[in-house]
Amino acid sequence: MLKDFFISLSQNQFLNNAAKKYGLKMGAQNVVAGTNIDEVMKSIKELNAQGISCTVDNLGEFVFKEREATEAKEQILKVIEAIHEHKVDAHISLKPTQLGLDIDYSFCLNNLREIVDRANNYGIFVNIDMEDTSHLQPSFDVLDDLSREYDNVGTVIQAYLLQADQYLEKYKNYRLRIVKGAYKEPIECAYQNKRDIDANFIKLIEWHLLNGKFTSIATHDHMIINHVKDFVKRNNIPNEQYEFQMLYGFRKELQLKLASEGYNFCTYVPFGNDWYGYFMRRLAERPQNLNLVAKQVFNKRTNTVIGVAAGAFLLGRLTKNANKNRK
Repeated sequence: MLKDFFISLSQNQFLNNAAKKYGLKMGAQNVVAGTNIDEVMKSIKELNAQGISCTVDNLGEFVFKEREATEAKEQILKVIEAIHEHKVDAHISLKPTQLGLDIDYSFCLNNLREIVDRANNYGIFVNIDMEDTSHLQPSFDVLDDLSREYDNVGTVIQAYLLQADQYLEKYKNYRLRIVKGAYKEPIECAYQNKRDIDANFIKLIEWHLLNGKFTSIATHDHMIINHVKDFVKRNNIPNEQYEFQMLYGFRKELQLKLASEGYNFCTYVPFGNDWYGYFMRRLAERPQNLNLVAKQVFNKRTNTVIGVAAGAFLLGRLTKNANKNRK
């Protein structure tokens, strides 16, 4: 129920527009690394200094206008140039829908090709993030097309998908990020129970560690992290074959601890004005994230939770008014 609630907030256009208008005043500055390239480069340098690499996400998705997709492409190209110029330890994560997947496949592919080509010139990896299941196959198609020309691309496998093991085996020779999944999906194609998702998540991680190219283990769950630590030790899996990943602003102490213990660690660093949907889905993905954010935010005397409550209140008011208008 809580997951559905936050997903509904993430999809509310009024709240998304309000978030863009008012910037990060709702408290998300603690989990979004700024709104521009200068700010995100500063954040990356701070993380690099602590032994942490980064993957950078220029926030935005579900774009339906070519102009907006082109603007997103140009911004990502600027990020790639900044990574190269500042010589930071970072790579790119992007969503195909931000680059025009819902507009035209060839248009999107050309945008992605330009990005991957520029990144390839500098030896920078590009990760193609997975979105909801309606975009699943087209996103894999994009990966297939790009990988015929470039070897600096990889993608994400979502553990809540019933066919996740098939995707994992097909793309085992790619650098893969394995996640639980953050979208609302029907029972016909996805596990609905947390226990089932967690079990599949661990199974996929173990299989790819043993059979795959490189595994990015994306989780804030310390129990799963400890399980992986034991697994790699028992199976003599070298550090260079995997890394742990967490989101910017979440479980900072654990991120630093893992890096200090000698594990490869990568922080997912989002930035930009289109942050609201991302923020709500992070809360939907794992309701415990709300506790993680609240602890860190209140320690800094900011108002993230108040902002979330305000968003919920606004959504409730809008729904109530809409129901009145129908009567």
